[in-house]
Amino acid sequence: MKIFGKFLDRIAPKFLKGGSLERLYPLYEALDTFLFASNRVTEKAPHVRDAVDMKRIMITVLISLVPCVIMAMWNTGLQANSALQAMGIDVPTGWRGAIMASVGCDPESLVSNLLHGSLYFLPIYLVTMLVGGIWELVFNLVRGHEMSEAFLVTGLLFPLTLPPTIPLWQVAGGISFGIIFGKEVFGGVGRNFMNPALVSRAFVYFAYPVQMSGDRVWTAVDGFTEATALGALATAEPGKAMQALDITWTQAFLGTIPGSLGETSALACLLGAGILLLTGIASWRIMASMLIGGLGISLVFWLVGSSTNPLFGVPPHWHLVLGGFAFGLVFMATDPVSAANTLTGQWIYGVLIGVLAIVIRVANPAFPEGVMLAILLGNVLAPLIDHFVIQANIKRRVLRHG
Repeated sequence: MKIFGKFLDRIAPKFLKGGSLERLYPLYEALDTFLFASNRVTEKAPHVRDAVDMKRIMITVLISLVPCVIMAMWNTGLQANSALQAMGIDVPTGWRGAIMASVGCDPESLVSNLLHGSLYFLPIYLVTMLVGGIWELVFNLVRGHEMSEAFLVTGLLFPLTLPPTIPLWQVAGGISFGIIFGKEVFGGVGRNFMNPALVSRAFVYFAYPVQMSGDRVWTAVDGFTEATALGALATAEPGKAMQALDITWTQAFLGTIPGSLGETSALACLLGAGILLLTGIASWRIMASMLIGGLGISLVFWLVGSSTNPLFGVPPHWHLVLGGFAFGLVFMATDPVSAANTLTGQWIYGVLIGVLAIVIRVANPAFPEGVMLAILLGNVLAPLIDHFVIQANIKRRVLRHG
């Protein structure tokens, strides 16, 4: 590595301003900082941290996502292997079946579950990184900007929000839309006012709803149908919502249920939250306030009840382990670029998202998952929230010293 590092240092002048390869500097810089430590530190918002650069921040976030990635592969394989066993099928069809034939599709086998799940997760992840990386490179070459490690986080968050059966061409379209229209048109890293990974998911959800909803997309077995827990609750008989579930709260907390690749396990999200909070990367205020907002409004719905809407009967503690609430609370709402930055604003921002997520989930049974829309709306309102908080602080100081 020392030899390669010296080689990069020797050719560096060719890529610097005035060099023959100046236009390709973002590509050189990306390779250099990926392999070796950067000699620069972050100098402006929103990623300013004492003695911590962008690279270390993004690597910490990636590490915090590892439990969700492992769970995504294992649970996807578990659900698929369990479905194949129930249908009396030894291995799936196609190239995945040829690979799984060597280990079998045993839902009791850790290796079998991880391998089978990886055959769905890895292609989605690789397409996301390839297509999204190309768009990042194109925009950075045109603008002369450095490649940022921030895309590594976006490129991992987006696949974790998708069902395992989504066509790869839709993955490519979704990440293209999110990178171009969710970030690059606003100037790139640090200037996007919405979370690019959520923008990507929203595009795919509304453009191709058949592949993103219903009961055919959550288990990676052709012809097998199984609704998510929220889907089952939305179609339950009013007053008997919880009886419609064939899972326990513990199963929902662990994540051994159908759902998006990396969003089912509240436990995996909790482990990620611990890493982000211990390192000071994510805002505990946003996490706490979103939790308070979600629990508060779900308690109101539960106490009020409804003779027509079954989701009113879902206890507050169940809302925390269903759908993408935990994943959104830990990894999406806390995005430092698109979230509120003032301390008071973070409390307002988090409560707003928590309340909206449950209101959309409960009050509209036709759309039983509201976390994505709630966070995107929170992103849009975050600058306004910060503005009013700052203005209020200015008025208090004027009155105090005037």
